[in-house]
Amino acid sequence: MLTVGTVVLGVEDMERAVAFWSAALGYVRRDDATDFVVLVPEGGVGTRVAFQRSSAPVQEVPRVHLDLYAGDSADQAAEVERLVGLGAERVDWPHYPADPDFVVLADPEGNRFCVIDTAHG
Repeated sequence: MLTVGTVVLGVEDMERAVAFWSAALGYVRRDDATDFVVLVPEGGVGTRVAFQRSSAPVQEVPRVHLDLYAGDSADQAAEVERLVGLGAERVDWPHYPADPDFVVLADPEGNRFCVIDTAHG
């Protein structure tokens, strides 16, 4: 049986991406590589996130993205503000449903991701 071991994001500025996602997730750098950097959960349990250099343009409506889970709407709002403070940007997302449980952000590289209110009905 296969499992998801690592999610890989393309980035142009490796150090900027690693700094943002390390702070966003509380992950640590696995080694000193420079062209393909893997971040792992500090406690060792969880999905790894890696970065590889890419000059491909960012997809405004990506086919694949990360969903980050928050506990409830207050937790979601606090996490969105924390992530914006770390360098994420709010995305003017044209595809929000009437009562969304998610907020779309972009990391400093422009990669889209969502912060989910998991308590939303």
